[in-house]
Amino acid sequence: MKRIISTLSAAALLLGVAATAWAHFGMVIPNKPMLAQGDKAVDLTISFSHPMEMVGMDMVKPKNFAVYVDGKPQDLLGSLTETKVMDHKAWKASYAVKKPGVYIFAVEPQPYPEPAEDNYIIHYTKTVVAAFGDEDGWDADLGLKAEIVPLTRPFGNYAGNVFQGVVKFKGKPVPNCDVEVEMYNKDGKYEAPTEYMVTQVVKTDQNGVFTYACPKAGWWGFAALNADEEKINGKEVEVGAVLWIYMHDFKTKK
Repeated sequence: MKRIISTLSAAALLLGVAATAWAHFGMVIPNKPMLAQGDKAVDLTISFSHPMEMVGMDMVKPKNFAVYVDGKPQDLLGSLTETKVMDHKAWKASYAVKKPGVYIFAVEPQPYPEPAEDNYIIHYTKTVVAAFGDEDGWDADLGLKAEIVPLTRPFGNYAGNVFQGVVKFKGKPVPNCDVEVEMYNKDGKYEAPTEYMVTQVVKTDQNGVFTYACPKAGWWGFAALNADEEKINGKEVEVGAVLWIYMHDFKTKK
């Protein structure tokens, strides 16, 4: 199943109460999507959460965490320190940026056991940070097991812009793939009118391309889900390709 029921929702079902299905999202959120002159570092927070409903889950230390610059990875796993996101265990890191470039941060988590679905979840999650005016390489394919390769520049966009990406699984585009979309409701000021609107869903076309227009400024996550042929402890494994981008409001002249 592409969307799964949280522990709280499962309990509600046992009580005969209508339950809400919440999508899981790996999250890699930098403090800034673009760095300007004078910025010396980017701070990143890594978690596993329900971003629209602001319900967190404990995340053990990731299996891999790296930054890709000019196609070359740099291992950052040792830089992670424990923190809290939505009152649950999460991770943070700071990365010093010394030159112009496009910095792609990618996380491979440990498999997450999900009792409600009787499976495991692995979300390969990334975000792209541009620094000091450079924008070359934002469409790089990192060769992750599951990955969204952007067709729209993943930074410097306005709310309402159309965003497109290619979903890849084991190196091949995935046609007719569900892509779940949620906003990071960080301040908790938004509420979905119905449970159907917590998570938006689009499908990829025959070339693995999806299209979505983000209606509000803020962080938006795209999660493309596929079932792996390999199992863990005899259980199915949901492999997600997740990408986070930021949409901006227009600024008013002072």
